Amino acid sequence: MAAPLSAEQSKQSTQALHEIELPASSAWPLVLAFGFALLFAGLLTSASVSVLGAVLALAGCVGWFREVLPHEHEEVVPVVPDDVPVTTERHVVERIPVAEELVRAWLPIKTYPVSAGIKGGLAGSVAMAVLACAYGLLKTGSIWYPIKLLAATVYARSFHVSPAELNSFHAVSFVLAVILHGIGSILVGLLYGAMLPMVPRHPILLGGLIAPVLWSGLLYSILGILNPLLAKHIDWFWFTASQVAFGIVAGMVVMRQSQVPTHENLPFALRAGIEAPGMVPPRGSGDKPS
Repeated sequence: MAAPLSAEQSKQSTQALHEIELPASSAWPLVLAFGFALLFAGLLTSASVSVLGAVLALAGCVGWFREVLPHEHEEVVPVVPDDVPVTTERHVVERIPVAEELVRAWLPIKTYPVSAGIKGGLAGSVAMAVLACAYGLLKTGSIWYPIKLLAATVYARSFHVSPAELNSFHAVSFVLAVILHGIGSILVGLLYGAMLPMVPRHPILLGGLIAPVLWSGLLYSILGILNPLLAKHIDWFWFTASQVAFGIVAGMVVMRQSQVPTHENLPFALRAGIEAPGMVPPRGSGDKPS
């Protein structure tokens, strides 16, 4: 039989419910980081800066270790309970339907097949190409202008063409632009097919607005390295508009495809389609996999 708690132990237990011990604040990590910054900055400036950085880094290491060893420096913080009432407007609890043979629910339960992403990417590529060619017609009167700018990603000769040559047809540039545009569109379409099941309520918001804006921002920072000619002549308003058009069309096409159930909890052999003995029934038999 357990002995009753003494008055002092009961007081300490009650006090522990309203207080919590946290690591004490320390400035030594900042000193260590500043020391390392000076240590490497001295490689470009002066050796004295590196010496100062080494001293600060050593002091930061020693000070930080003394904050932890042999005893951790902690401070007691009072706990203030905050009662948050949980309310809902729903009268029925929604439950995720899970197949009986599944051991646990893997989310998302259903996803789009690979073919859906390919179809969405190809459809979005057409919408983006239409806007890009319309931009070329409005700015220079030629649909070949954006095509040659895209081909400059891998075609070095495009960097030395005159403005007049940018508006003329060139077979190699056209083929390269089609290949680059097709590969990029299919890859992004596959990405949309994988991401849209994770946003079931507003999938077009992700595919048509959020993702194109993020993608445009990423390209804005690295386009000067990937394609300097395109970075020099690009119109970011039209470029972002074409990305949004791609996202909306690709998202709508992917959503129209039928979803297939996911089988992450099945053995890898079954998910890969390998006929493994003991797991896959023989051909022609109606037995289920064990």
